[in-house]
Amino acid sequence: MKKQTAAALAAVLLFHAVALRAAEAKKSLYDRLGGVYAIATVVDTFIEKLLVDDTLNANPAIREARARVPKAGLKFHVTALVCQVTGGPQMYTGRTMKDAHSRLHITQREWDAMVSDFVAVLDQYKVPKAEQSELLTIVGSTKGDIVVEQKAEK
Repeated sequence: MKKQTAAALAAVLLFHAVALRAAEAKKSLYDRLGGVYAIATVVDTFIEKLLVDDTLNANPAIREARARVPKAGLKFHVTALVCQVTGGPQMYTGRTMKDAHSRLHITQREWDAMVSDFVAVLDQYKVPKAEQSELLTIVGSTKGDIVVEQKAEK
C-alpha cells in the first residue's frame, strides 16, 4: 500500500511539474520579462546608455533630436512600445519607426552600436538568453525602417 501511495504521489508531482512548465511556456514575453516595471527599468538604463554612446553622438542628426525630444518622453514611448510588442496591455501611441527615424540618417555602424548597448543592458539585468533572442528578433524587425542605405563609395 505504501508503494502505491508513493507511486501516486510521484505521479502527481510529475504531473504538477509538467503543468508548471507548460504554463511557463505559454506566458507572454512581457510576463516572462517581469511586466511593465521590469521593462521600464531596463529601458531607463538602455536610454541612458544610448545618450552617452560616442558612436551615436557623432551623428549630428541624432544630437539635434536629443536636444529636441525630452528624455522622459523618449523613455515613456520606448517602454510602451516594448510592452506592447512583447504582449503587454500597454499601447504605443508614438510615431512609426520609419517616421521617428527618417531624419536621423542612422548607419549600420550606429545600429550595431545600439544593439551592442541593448545586449549589454540585458546582460546587466540578467535577462535570460531565450528572452534576449526574442527581443533581438523584435528589434531586428525594425531595422529596415531605421537604418539608411549606405551609398557605395568610389
